[in-house]
Amino acid sequence: MVEKILAVEAFWREFCAAAGIDDAVSYQVWFFGNGPDIARELAELVIAGRKRATASLVEYNERHPETAPVAGGYSVVTDFEGVPLCVLRTTEIRLRPFDEVDEAFAFDEGEGDRTLSDWRDGHRRYFTREAAEFGFEFHEKSLVACERFELLFPVGEKV
Repeated sequence: MVEKILAVEAFWREFCAAAGIDDAVSYQVWFFGNGPDIARELAELVIAGRKRATASLVEYNERHPETAPVAGGYSVVTDFEGVPLCVLRTTEIRLRPFDEVDEAFAFDEGEGDRTLSDWRDGHRRYFTREAAEFGFEFHEKSLVACERFELLFPVGEKV
């Protein structure tokens, strides 16, 4: 575990040196999804340039503030095991009820066939499981944090 933390810190310092940013700037560390396959798959979509957004339940974020999106914030995205893959910066966060997420956001999230119906089907299943796991209920009016981001530091050879 310590070596993964050190790898993330080294990755962050490498990014900061390349970008001319003070490495004392705060950042979050997280992975996409809830398992190794989806974490890797979604990070690969980011690095390939297809995925420029992600969604999370506001209620989950309130229970896990360490990974909740931060406007203008930096994130080191890792694989499920904690290996750093890229650095993102959040450019926008909009809170919307699940049933009001629009086609443009579904497209920007870059998953599946990029349609709103596919986005809703996949996220309805994911959010329902997540809510049950953490002891709350998901419904069509649940607030979703619709986060857009920019990729700042890819590491294609590690993906």
